[in-house]
Amino acid sequence: MSDNDCRVTLMAVATPLFAEKGFHGVSVRELAKAAGMNLSMISYYFGGKEALYAAVLSQQFATLGQVTDIKALAMDPLGKFERYIRSTVERYRKNPYLLRFYTSELTNPTPSFQLIVKPAIREVLVVLQEIFNEGLAAGQFRQGLDPMDTILALAGMINFYFLLEPVTQEMVNHAPQRDEVLVNHLMDIFTRGVAV
Repeated sequence: MSDNDCRVTLMAVATPLFAEKGFHGVSVRELAKAAGMNLSMISYYFGGKEALYAAVLSQQFATLGQVTDIKALAMDPLGKFERYIRSTVERYRKNPYLLRFYTSELTNPTPSFQLIVKPAIREVLVVLQEIFNEGLAAGQFRQGLDPMDTILALAGMINFYFLLEPVTQEMVNHAPQRDEVLVNHLMDIFTRGVAV
C-alpha cells in the first residue's frame, strides 16, 4: 500500500469513528485495528491521534469554504442566499458526518476548535453578513434587521433541520429527492416569514 493510500485509509476509517464517538472516545488502537494497520502507522503518517483528528476536521470543514465562491457570484444578494441554502443542503448530503463534528466541537471543544472549526464557521458568518449588508444597501432587505441575528437565524434553520433528522424521520420526508422543495420552503420562510 502506498503512503497516500495509507493516509486515505486512515482518514476514511477515522472519520466515522471520530464522528460517532468524539475525539476522546476513540483510541489509537481502535483506529489502527479499523484501518488494518500497525499502531505506529498513525504516528508515522499523522504524528499521532490528535493530528489525525485535526486532518479529519480540516477535510470536513474545508467544505464551508464554498461560501466565498458564492459571494463572488454575479447575482443579487437574495440569489446568493438561495445558493447558500442550496449548497448547505448539498454539503450535508455529501458529508453526513459534518454536523456531528459541529455539535461535538461546539459542546466539547478540542484544541482543533480554535485552529480549524471556529475560523471556518466565522468565515461563513462574515461572508453571509457581507452579503446581507449588500442586500440592505440595495434596498432588497428590510431596514432595521440586525445582520448577524438574521444570518444566524438562516444558518440555524438549515443546520437544525439536518441535526434533527434522526428525531423527525417519521414526521418529515428527508429524502434527497425532496431537497428542491426544502430549499424553496427555507427561502420562503427566510424572505417572507410565517405571518399572513
